[in-house]
Amino acid sequence: MRIVRDLSELTAPVDGAVVTIGNFDGVHLGHREIFRRVVERARELQGTAVVLTFVPHPLKVLDPERAPRLLNTYAEKERLIAASCIDLMVALPFDAELAALPAALFVEEILMRKIGVAHLIVGYDYAFGRHREGDVAFLQRKGAELGFAVEVLSPVVSGGESYSSTRIRRLLAAGDVAGVVPLLGRHFTLEGRVIHGANRGQKLGFPTANLLTEKEILPRPGVYAVRVRQDEKFFDGVMNIGFNPTFGVERISLEVHLLDFSGDLYGQDLRVYFVERLRGEKVFASGEELSLAIRRDIERARTLLADTRIVEYREYLDCGFSPPGRDA
Repeated sequence: MRIVRDLSELTAPVDGAVVTIGNFDGVHLGHREIFRRVVERARELQGTAVVLTFVPHPLKVLDPERAPRLLNTYAEKERLIAASCIDLMVALPFDAELAALPAALFVEEILMRKIGVAHLIVGYDYAFGRHREGDVAFLQRKGAELGFAVEVLSPVVSGGESYSSTRIRRLLAAGDVAGVVPLLGRHFTLEGRVIHGANRGQKLGFPTANLLTEKEILPRPGVYAVRVRQDEKFFDGVMNIGFNPTFGVERISLEVHLLDFSGDLYGQDLRVYFVERLRGEKVFASGEELSLAIRRDIERARTLLADTRIVEYREYLDCGFSPPGRDA
């Protein structure tokens, strides 16, 4: 997938551009259904499957207090969109100037002149531009005027409720990491670099890797059964997200204990796949009581993880060429 981060990189319109527009935070299965249709239509037209998105999320510029914590880092979003068989991703810098651009000029100058849209695919409730004036009816009128088709997709529904990033955030806030898998089409993950911690786990007999991550949203504080990827190796693990109340820590920490692992992880990058929440945080009367609880967590995690297959992403898109790589 080619990534364009500045419109000046598009020196000519894209051949047969089939375009969808959105933030696509989470790249959940609802988003992937849109991408599937974009790819399908692009192959029919022998054109180019294009995703137009914005960096940063528009609300981070327009109303930072209301801006959502993002489910993916921008690097993760790029990787997941690439895994969806998209040919070109335009990551348009969002600033006050773009926010003030009337919807008509956005369509004429960016969609038509720069990208060369031939076919636009949007969700039934999509709207963009100043005061959200660029709704579906507006796009259909502009398409008829300028000569591009507009296809409107119905909502993708699971369990009587539409797929949405808000729904996934709600589940993560409740610690329901198992419940997000059917919506994301994969296990929720975070990536982080191993940094030096207080070595409390080592002293208790359960050495942990302390992670520094760019992830904006985390599951509810507590203890989780996880799988951890180090390079191409996978390890079962137990992860604690929280404030270590037994030790009176005020800053949230991410600590993961890899089962049956020995070695030095400092400075390395790990990817953590969340499988199930084991328990909430608790204040223990002593280190011995905490050690006993950790042993119970490990035993339960071993049982849960023994029968768990990690879903890295849903391999169901027919791209018309070789399937995407699994690193998503």
